[in-house]
Amino acid sequence: MNRRGFLISAVALPGATMFPEVLAQSVQPITHVDTRTGGALLRSSVVKTEGLQPEGAAPGAKAYVHFNGPTEQLAALASGLVTLEPGAQPHPPHRHPEEEIMIVGEGTGEFSIDGVATQVKTGDMVFAEANVLHGVRNTGQTRMTFYFIKMMGKHTS
Repeated sequence: MNRRGFLISAVALPGATMFPEVLAQSVQPITHVDTRTGGALLRSSVVKTEGLQPEGAAPGAKAYVHFNGPTEQLAALASGLVTLEPGAQPHPPHRHPEEEIMIVGEGTGEFSIDGVATQVKTGDMVFAEANVLHGVRNTGQTRMTFYFIKMMGKHTS
């Protein structure tokens, strides 16, 4: 079962109300990239954005995945870009076992880390440690684009 399926099924558990981010994720359409730990190892290559299909169901949020899978040194590596229309967010704040770096490529917005919101603009960079609550929203008047890199060490599960 992937993380999205787990989160949706977790709502049925009586203790789900203890984790509001799980409840929020399960009742709204989301755009989220589940990091793949299985399959063939990623190999050095170039992936052109023009050939990628957008992923996600959140209104105004599209994800384009360039790489997703294990490497020689990592259990998982996922990278790509997300576009957010004004007011959009890909999903409510969430947490996951991967560390994540996000780089604002265009526009303005707000990243929250552990409940602390910070305004960001083109060129700003965000780092979210593993299992730290984080989220993003486009607070500007134009489209926001950010690039993401999620990494999971081989000792992590």
